[in-house]
Amino acid sequence: LAPRRGWVFPGLDQRLAAPALVSTVPPARPYAAAAKTAKKGSQKTKQEETKKKQVTRRRPLMSKPVDDVYLTWYYVRPSYDLEEAVRMLKKFQELDFTNPKQYVYINVFLDMALQKKKKVDPFASTVLLPYRFTDETNKVLVFTEDEQEAEIARENGAAIVGGVELIKWILEDEIQVDSYVAVPAIMPKLIPLRNKLKRKYPSTKRNSLGHDIPKMLQLFREGLEYVVENENVIKTRIA
Repeated sequence: LAPRRGWVFPGLDQRLAAPALVSTVPPARPYAAAAKTAKKGSQKTKQEETKKKQVTRRRPLMSKPVDDVYLTWYYVRPSYDLEEAVRMLKKFQELDFTNPKQYVYINVFLDMALQKKKKVDPFASTVLLPYRFTDETNKVLVFTEDEQEAEIARENGAAIVGGVELIKWILEDEIQVDSYVAVPAIMPKLIPLRNKLKRKYPSTKRNSLGHDIPKMLQLFREGLEYVVENENVIKTRIA
């Protein structure tokens, strides 16, 4: 409580001021290395803490709910066969048959996830339905330079048949059809159309490239094309 420390402990001011004469040397390298390792250690501890904070997934119960109101995550989501689902739909909602020729549409939600982190990319394809519900046919162009194959294509309903002479007209939008099919022999000459046609470019994956011209024409003239929208949804008419 003394006004000055020197009144209680003589010479204390001099002893406290003595260390100030020592030159201040910047910290050596080992201290910086130690700080770095400490930083890494702190990052690891943060990652461990975040892992601990993660909420564990709820495991669904195998038994069925006994009530109409229940917590969905405690039970496995039920799945139904197509016939049973249509039968249930008729009970839940009355279908309108005012116009017998109106189309029936379907929305299909796909599970695009794989076992790993990657997902299946959205795609487009064509399928032949077992029962056709319309007499409309698509316009199909056939790429071939063989006269016999060209005659077969015309007999099976091809809208346009030709070779490399069609490339210029397609690039200038003089020719526009619904689908393009080709034989393997002409494919090296069709490379300029790859960017123009994009997913309509003939390929074996889409069954638009091959030797069986009648089969390809039937698929793309009478088939139903569907596209995956919004990454996992197919919206198309089926009847």
